[in-house]
Amino acid sequence: MTPKERVALLRQYMKEEGIDIYYIPNEDDHLSEEYTADYFKCKSFISGFSGEAGCTIVSQDFAGLWTDGRYFTQAEQELAGTGVELMRMGQEGVLDPLAFLAANTPENGVLGYDGRVVSAASSRYLKEVLKKKNAKLSVHHDLAGKVWGEDRPAMPQEKIYTLAQKYTGESVKDKISRTRAKMQEKGADVLILTALEDPCWLLNIRGNDIVCTPVSYAFAMVSMDSVSYYIDSAKLTKKTVKHLQDNGVSIRAYEALAEDLAALHGKTVWAALRTLNTELYAALAEDNRILNEPSPLLLFRAVKNETEIRNIRNAHVKDGIAMVRFIKWVKETVGEKKMTEVTAQNYLYDLRAAQADYIEPSFPTISAYQANGAMMHYSATDENHAKVEPRGFLLVDSGGTYKDGTTDITRTISLGRLSKEEKMLYTKVLKGHMALGHARFLYGTCGNNLDILARGPLWDINIDYQCGTGHGVGHVLSVHEGPHGIRWGMGTPARPAVRLEPGMIVTNEPGVYMPHKLGIRIENELLVTRGEKNFYGQFLYFEDVTYCPYDLEAIDLKYLSDEEIGWLNDYHQNVYRILSPHLNKEEKKWLREATRKVKR
Repeated sequence: MTPKERVALLRQYMKEEGIDIYYIPNEDDHLSEEYTADYFKCKSFISGFSGEAGCTIVSQDFAGLWTDGRYFTQAEQELAGTGVELMRMGQEGVLDPLAFLAANTPENGVLGYDGRVVSAASSRYLKEVLKKKNAKLSVHHDLAGKVWGEDRPAMPQEKIYTLAQKYTGESVKDKISRTRAKMQEKGADVLILTALEDPCWLLNIRGNDIVCTPVSYAFAMVSMDSVSYYIDSAKLTKKTVKHLQDNGVSIRAYEALAEDLAALHGKTVWAALRTLNTELYAALAEDNRILNEPSPLLLFRAVKNETEIRNIRNAHVKDGIAMVRFIKWVKETVGEKKMTEVTAQNYLYDLRAAQADYIEPSFPTISAYQANGAMMHYSATDENHAKVEPRGFLLVDSGGTYKDGTTDITRTISLGRLSKEEKMLYTKVLKGHMALGHARFLYGTCGNNLDILARGPLWDINIDYQCGTGHGVGHVLSVHEGPHGIRWGMGTPARPAVRLEPGMIVTNEPGVYMPHKLGIRIENELLVTRGEKNFYGQFLYFEDVTYCPYDLEAIDLKYLSDEEIGWLNDYHQNVYRILSPHLNKEEKKWLREATRKVKR
């Protein structure tokens, strides 16, 4: 079926169920915000938009796809001719999805969705605002899944595996003890872990249920005397069963969590209503008290221990080796042999896969030539890709998951002679990137406070980018993890401003995106590190843990200060020092030239 036909069939099912407006979010039943298993991609199935963010809303006379600035250009192309209207989130006059649902559910009407993929917080809000219209919620109908029918992909059943303590730096028993100490501090009897990363981190387990994200579809529940792990038994092996049993963990069926929640009475249950789905929330008896706060594991995961930090640095050395070999190959091959966005990304996949302890890409590589670079989350395919020519830019945003760490790096590679404007824009992005990377700040600072450092050089020429500047990175988990980040604006309930703590990893990735023309992004991972402590307080600074040269051929030095040129040279000297011992003679020679000192 075409998207038009899918929307028409959905409307037919809505009529049959008495539903006036239907909401299809991007999330799964763990409320993962971005990457999910194919089974849960109903928003994309109905609308025809393949991006990883947003939602679809359908009524009898309207169908809309909400997504953010990273995907506007991609969505324009994919939605053309579908009858689904692009709703540009964050733009003037565009209501956010929940506000739109509240405004467009008719008097005495019915708003419907699958309660397994919508948070309890959202349902409570919608239920309250719809009272004013005498309208109701219908949360037990997976109508998008009904449209999909037998062609819908099955839930994944990939085997889980353990991650050794030499990588995690902390035993399962110690993590459970630390979790219970935080529960005791908060007065919680039970902690429900719904985010896919939480049970993996707590139990030193990883999985393969989502492409490029080493997690498994599983829940966990922690009390003061028990830990229950809810998972499809088909995913278990003798080794993982023994690992769980040795750590005092009870194994329960994936579907049993609702039943176990219903058995709780008179308890203080720690469950963030933004990450607990509506169906599970409904299972809780009213005599329980809800501690509606983020899971303590969110911060535990974000602040890396010394072992994790050491391993992360090592992962970035391997990643830097792969990237240096890749950039060298691109520059020497373009114009000499046929190169496409797909052959380039595949070459990089192979280079990473050759590194020790490599698991998988940390996300699908973005290999985008010229105008395609303006689509922040562009994906080249065998059917849809561009030929790479010896001119302009190739933007490559990529990363790897290794047993010792997760990487995320972007380099925009010059392929030949550049215009003055292209060099100016690249240098402005680099200025913002370096300004943020060299920030020193007092403890208590949030990423929102620092964002202007990265945007400043672009704001000076009336240019902005419609996304955040940086996100947290998990340790052998999701490449996009909170709670911290670097973004413009005030914190919101959905994205609160979170102070930066020593041991956090955050990306630094300003960019320029000119639709149908070009894209430039430069990205490193940064480690938050303790600096001097004095009369004024504890100072912090960032350490670059990404080791890969910037493109000297794309820089116009007249836009850099003497201090910035010094920063550039110092970074390149460090890259050469760290990576050169691992390269052959020819590669080392190339890297020496790519990291040469520059001066006016």
